[in-house]
Amino acid sequence: MNKFIVYTDGGARGNPGPAAIGVVIKNEKGQTLKEYGEYIGETTNNEAEYRAAISALKKIKSAWGKESAKRTKVLVCADSELLVKQASGQYKIEHPKIQQFFLELWNAKVDFAEVLFKAVPREQNKEADRMVNQALDQKLGARSLL
Repeated sequence: MNKFIVYTDGGARGNPGPAAIGVVIKNEKGQTLKEYGEYIGETTNNEAEYRAAISALKKIKSAWGKESAKRTKVLVCADSELLVKQASGQYKIEHPKIQQFFLELWNAKVDFAEVLFKAVPREQNKEADRMVNQALDQKLGARSLL
């Protein structure tokens, strides 16, 4: 049985605004296997959070294979309480666009033996947050205060 701990983050500068996702995939010992950030265009923070989680599951399935995914447990850690509670069935999803992302997330997670979601404080999600900001800075250019 494979086990992965995934840290995901999504963020938009402005809300909505230019947005990016950040993903850090670790093995069960906490060793980083893959990390990446990606600019995703103009969207909201909540949409970016969902897209990060979806991207992480798709990346694991792609990198380790569909057959391996069936024997894989994934713990998705995010600092978005909304994402975690909705993905865990604790909160209703009323926004139509978020409902679409939820369905995409649900379809991605059924390929795995188990996918759990855990809310973590921002301090424990710094690596994924760093990937978000690197992707945004690279796309938009770092802005300094003068």
